[in-house]
Amino acid sequence: MKERKMKSFRLPKTRQKKIKVTGEWKPMAIDATRFGEEDLEGLICCEELTEYELISATKSSEKKVKKRAFDNSEELRSSPKKQKISGDDLPMSMTETKIKRKKKKFNIQPAEVEEGNINPSEDINKFECSDKNDTNEAETNIAVVPKRKKRRKKKQSGASQSSRLDDKVKNWTKYSCSSEQETDVSAWKDLFVPEPVLKALSSLGYSYPTPIQALVLPPAIRDKQDILGAAETGSGKTLAFAIPMIHLILEWRQAKQAKSKKNEEVQQGKQDSNEDHENLMEIDSEHLEECEEVEGNDNEENYSLGCVKVINNVNFDFEIGEASDVENPLLGLVLTPTRELAVQVKHHIDAVTKFTGIKTATIVGGMAAQKQERILNRRPEIVIATPGRLWELIKERHPHLSHLKQLRCLVIDEADRMVEKGHFAELSQLLELLQDKEYHPKRRTFIFSATLTMVHQVPTRVLGKKNIKKMSAETKLEALMQKVGLKGKPKVIDLSRKEGTVETLTETRIHCEVEEKDIYLYYFLLQYPGRTMVFANSIDCIKRLNAVLTILECCPLPLHANMHQKQRLKNLERFAERESCVLLTTDVAARGLDIPNVQHVIHYQMPRTTEIYVHRSGRTARATKAGLALMLVGPGDVVHFKKICKALGKDENVPLFPVQAKCMSAIQARVNIARSIEKMEYQHNKAQQHNSWFQQAAEALEVDLEDNVLMGERYNDSEENQRQRTLKGMKKELKHLLSQPVFKNYMKTKYPTQFGGLALPALPLANQETALTTIQKHRYKKRQRLCEQIS
Repeated sequence: MKERKMKSFRLPKTRQKKIKVTGEWKPMAIDATRFGEEDLEGLICCEELTEYELISATKSSEKKVKKRAFDNSEELRSSPKKQKISGDDLPMSMTETKIKRKKKKFNIQPAEVEEGNINPSEDINKFECSDKNDTNEAETNIAVVPKRKKRRKKKQSGASQSSRLDDKVKNWTKYSCSSEQETDVSAWKDLFVPEPVLKALSSLGYSYPTPIQALVLPPAIRDKQDILGAAETGSGKTLAFAIPMIHLILEWRQAKQAKSKKNEEVQQGKQDSNEDHENLMEIDSEHLEECEEVEGNDNEENYSLGCVKVINNVNFDFEIGEASDVENPLLGLVLTPTRELAVQVKHHIDAVTKFTGIKTATIVGGMAAQKQERILNRRPEIVIATPGRLWELIKERHPHLSHLKQLRCLVIDEADRMVEKGHFAELSQLLELLQDKEYHPKRRTFIFSATLTMVHQVPTRVLGKKNIKKMSAETKLEALMQKVGLKGKPKVIDLSRKEGTVETLTETRIHCEVEEKDIYLYYFLLQYPGRTMVFANSIDCIKRLNAVLTILECCPLPLHANMHQKQRLKNLERFAERESCVLLTTDVAARGLDIPNVQHVIHYQMPRTTEIYVHRSGRTARATKAGLALMLVGPGDVVHFKKICKALGKDENVPLFPVQAKCMSAIQARVNIARSIEKMEYQHNKAQQHNSWFQQAAEALEVDLEDNVLMGERYNDSEENQRQRTLKGMKKELKHLLSQPVFKNYMKTKYPTQFGGLALPALPLANQETALTTIQKHRYKKRQRLCEQIS
């Protein structure tokens, strides 16, 4: 058999290595007896390489770069064309283009190329960027900047990763987070606010604390008490519980650093003492031998006994009952009733923790659970969550949520809504877990709401009892503390007014029929454009209003619980961006949302409780700004209207909203056509969806459908064409009505001109006055009439 050359085995690209041969290949003869009687002598089956060295791909690439640099320098030295090109018209030779490419690749200075000062013996990895302040410029011939180092420098010089993520995430809450315009925050220093938080408050422009913040921060930070806080909507309750929570986390960090430093010092001291102890315990070998001989003579038959040397005691670094081995446990937990409120609270906390390095995360439903698990794997110190999704992850035993005993701060925002019977069943299970198994005596609990001490009668269908005693504010707080599991006596801070709403809010009403609500709503949106929120009690009502106002070209934005979460957040962002826009929403957006510059709130359907009315109206007139709340009171809303007025002490003295009767006929014509178009389209779409589902099921089962199963009648071509023509004619008529002006202002003169009365262009009255100024003028005229009657 002929000798075969050994084929080289090629590894994959990721694991490919080269062999550097430093010796020779040696043939290895095989013993013939292994193959029986066959004559296999002289057969060389393989060759052995005794001396070799493996080289990785990175080293080989580095050597290639060195070799190229060496070749380039040799080319530059040996090239005969080193003259400068002074004229622009001279053609550029190939060698010069090569030199230019080499200069671009290795950042070679042109003066050095001309003089030929490149030293090929130097390692190319040792070359550094040329600096103006460098004194040894002559020694450095080539300036090479590796690409990887450039990328690292960009990452270090740019903003942090958290700030880049915050820039990507849009939010309807806007801050002036410019560090250039720092404000005086001396008013915050007496409230025991940490220094990094003071720096963030200065960059945000918060020069003074609100009353609820000034009263909550000292007992929460200095006295370390549990807090029950009630204040008006828009009074700054988020920072009132966020700043004490941040202070607790910073304290925990300092204690952990001090503990680790102390442990290092103790271990170092023990090592030094061990070395001294070993030096002192050295005994001569002769003395040890004498001891062994004496012991051997005494106990010849027994086993030999020896000495045991104790070097050091074993120290177990753990605390009984706590998972202290967790590096970054969950320290702050904020529970909110809605997903939008959780996102908003996160943005508020991120703005205050700008200079602390504290990480936050939002855990809400409607989003991908896998993504939220990955966010929790980063071990954020603060989690803002809704009870449903949080309880799911706790049941799945996520590692970051398995050590709730380390929790230092628990916040329940809008607590009166969350603890009510019939809402948030997962919250009660979570509170039981925190009370029994995961209770920690150092944990602080903060409970906040605008209607914490406001009492309303719960319907009997919820409680399941007939004879229910009236609840007072004290009994409500006691029941709340019992459900949450507050142990001890918390600090109760109540700044809520008896009226429930803020002083800068103007409340008005319009009594009308149910069919007239659409007319008055459209009239208000046309007459007073601005940022308006329209609240209704049901999702079906929001969908119908959205269709009608879309046909009337009002461009509304819906928001309700059946929408996808991304679409809900997107509509909130659009509403906050536009100066004149309408948001049609249920009570999902009633609590806590801080949307800037909301001018009007319209109660299309009256709320069933006083708390919901206060929270709805609190979306406007925030932070000492003026706002308007309009109630459309129908025949079925009178009971709820009287109950709210009695609870808030208004005695039904809410002023009537002034309406121009001359414009109502034109507006009514528009609304009636829009409603008929919406009704026709809704019935057609509903019948199509119903019939298509039955037809698909019948085709799958190979069954013939009967006419009575289908919704509506089967339209033939002529009937369908007639419906399309009717719908098209209604839309054309509505388009013509929308092109005509509704509000007309005529110039009245005593002596008309030759051409008659001079008409001004049709302009809405909102350009001249707002809804608030209209009400103020109406009140002023009413007072003048009363004064004239009295006089």
